[in-house]
Amino acid sequence: MKEKKEKTQKTKKAVAIKYEIEKDEAPRVIAKGQNLIAEKMEEIANKYNIHIERNPELADQLYRLSVNQEIPEELYEAVAKILVYVYNL
Repeated sequence: MKEKKEKTQKTKKAVAIKYEIEKDEAPRVIAKGQNLIAEKMEEIANKYNIHIERNPELADQLYRLSVNQEIPEELYEAVAKILVYVYNL
């Protein structure tokens, strides 16, 4: 009998964050989605020339947050590196 191989399909996740320098607040999750929604978010980002950072581990952590929730302190460094890179573009 042949063994049935399971296909493990990886879930694509996208998370959009917003940071306003003028406000004294942490960056916030402003949108998130999986699979088709994640693909649509990427399509829109590309259309408007919005930087996309591919970091699945960070996306998983950010995806656990609610929309409009500030990112937790333990993610500040990872998110700050991305924001600095984007700011310098």
